[in-house]
Amino acid sequence: MSDSSTPRSVVTGGAGFVGSHLVDLLLDSGHRVVAIDNLVTGNIDNIAHLAGESQFEYREQDICKPFTIEGEVNYIYNMASPASPMDYLELPMETMYTGSYGTHNMLEMAREKGASFLMASTSEVYGDPLVHPQEENYWGNVNPIGPRSVYDEAKRFSETLTMAYHVNHRVNTHIVRIFNTYGPRMRPNDGRVVPAFATQALKGEALTIFGDGSQTRSFCYVSDLVRGIHLLAESGHHTPVNIGNPRELTVKEFAETIRDLCESSSEYEYRPLPQDDPKIRRPNIEKAQELLGWFPEMDLEEGLRLTIEYFRGLIDQGVV
Repeated sequence: MSDSSTPRSVVTGGAGFVGSHLVDLLLDSGHRVVAIDNLVTGNIDNIAHLAGESQFEYREQDICKPFTIEGEVNYIYNMASPASPMDYLELPMETMYTGSYGTHNMLEMAREKGASFLMASTSEVYGDPLVHPQEENYWGNVNPIGPRSVYDEAKRFSETLTMAYHVNHRVNTHIVRIFNTYGPRMRPNDGRVVPAFATQALKGEALTIFGDGSQTRSFCYVSDLVRGIHLLAESGHHTPVNIGNPRELTVKEFAETIRDLCESSSEYEYRPLPQDDPKIRRPNIEKAQELLGWFPEMDLEEGLRLTIEYFRGLIDQGVV
């Protein structure tokens, strides 16, 4: 039985990789949750385990189109957007619309409901950075008309719109800049490093490395990420905060780690580096540590083992 004293949260992109884990955390924290997703890149299987959960509701809805939610809403977590390069290169207009019209619609809902609003932004706003590690006051090195710009600029616009609603409409807003994240429920064929390397290694296929593999990334386990997102939404802080794991590896080192954990003898296949692909990426998380008391807890190798087992299960089921 729902209790009006129980916080009610709306999670857009709630059937996606990160969104579904956030839904789980909120339910575990005692929230009533409405998950919104149009399933363009989300997967209903990610929330199938919540069927029959009295505090949970799912709605298939495109947030770029006006819609209403009856009753009170205390928190809005705007997680909706294509997020892998493969997706936003195939869905450029949908990505731009989600960052603009979709963000506007959800900010309007937050204003009307008096709800706290959290915008899921990205480390991609830093572009191919010239400052390392990246801290929140760095404005970035971006190509506004390059192939990746539909995602980068959509998120940069959504940050601007979010701050405008805070300043002009006094909406209680928060902005999280998410760095590379991994864990169970990633789509196996979405083109990102972890699912690609894991599925290739498990199947004995060559691991595809773009460029020479010297570019760096910093990977955060999804449970650490959503914990940080929840802490930020509960805070009184309104300017962007990085959430990510500062442990930095080259892509080649990451491929070697995953291959070893899979006990695979896969070879490496090198392909040209895509245009505007960042050469370095590592978050400065001092702000998150000072303001939220947050830091990543999951060991990389243990997180990868859990993720690899998830993909092994999909392979055994014939899904991949």
